Amino acid sequence: MIQPADKKLNWIVGITGASGSVYGVRLIEVLLQKGFNVHVVVSNAGWRVLHEELGWNITRREQALSEKFSDTAGSLIYHPVADIGATIASGSFQVEGMVIAPCSMGTLSGVAHGSSDNLMTRAADVMLKEGRPLVLVPRETPLHAIHLENMLKLARLGVKIIPAMPAFYFHPQRIEDLIDFQVGKLLDSLRIDHELFTRWQGGAAAAVKLQPDL
Repeated sequence: MIQPADKKLNWIVGITGASGSVYGVRLIEVLLQKGFNVHVVVSNAGWRVLHEELGWNITRREQALSEKFSDTAGSLIYHPVADIGATIASGSFQVEGMVIAPCSMGTLSGVAHGSSDNLMTRAADVMLKEGRPLVLVPRETPLHAIHLENMLKLARLGVKIIPAMPAFYFHPQRIEDLIDFQVGKLLDSLRIDHELFTRWQGGAAAAVKLQPDL
């Protein structure tokens, strides 16, 4: 597991226009609390969802991020999605991995087909070519065949596909509990230690005798 003491490590978090921007926001928050450097890329549609779902004032985008993630142990570095010359667009810049949460089907398709027409898809392409961890959080339903084929293609390339699917075995009491479960699963995939949810400890085995219908 990667421990918080590794403060100089860089991670990338992308937020697209799919519903569920709260997942990306919470992931950024936890990574910063642990003292990591977090490089943030938000698509134009992602900014709209941040406004629609979380009520963010996005008139001044960088300021909105600074206000949300102030007073943290780590460092937040914001990259406009059009800045194709940003540090994270190059494989020579060392990062530990990238998470796109949530990941729209459009962005997922772009990554699956090597389309690097913005910083989000370019940074993801760098993860693939450099063999670094890439995690996508698709948030769409229902899924049609093209969605599924793109996910299969990426999974075969080693990309972790972690859909936004809540669990209930730990008896969540609040929406925040479900969000933390999802973010915890993302941290698990990155090998970052956390205590965001109670892990399954195994249940007591009980023999169930089926009664015949009367």
